[in-house]
Amino acid sequence: MKVGFAVQIDEGLESTVYDHFGSAPAFLIVDTEENQVARIDNSTAHETHGNCNPMGRLGGNHIDALVVGGIGAGAIMRLNSIGVKIYRPGAPKVRENIDLLKENKLNEFGANDSCSGHQGECGH
Repeated sequence: MKVGFAVQIDEGLESTVYDHFGSAPAFLIVDTEENQVARIDNSTAHETHGNCNPMGRLGGNHIDALVVGGIGAGAIMRLNSIGVKIYRPGAPKVRENIDLLKENKLNEFGANDSCSGHQGECGH
């Protein structure tokens, strides 16, 4: 399984999951079967809210799941439409969330759980 994580600073599996998909400085793609971690820089991606290209942000990588603190409804719908499930983190670190995901202990985002309007604070 390939799992994407929004992170602020790449510290590998010890990275802290970031609060919002659209403004994440980086993403980690963890291949749980191959035990590999890839980093995608997102620091130069600037889009108008609501015009997010989720797969573009993820460097075109196909993932099975995404773990993030907050995400807009449009990104949820676009990712769900290609089979990506989106989860809230159950712990601060990437490694801990991988374990929780394997144990089916992460809560999935629904369209009603999304962020709306970003005027500086989301209030996740």
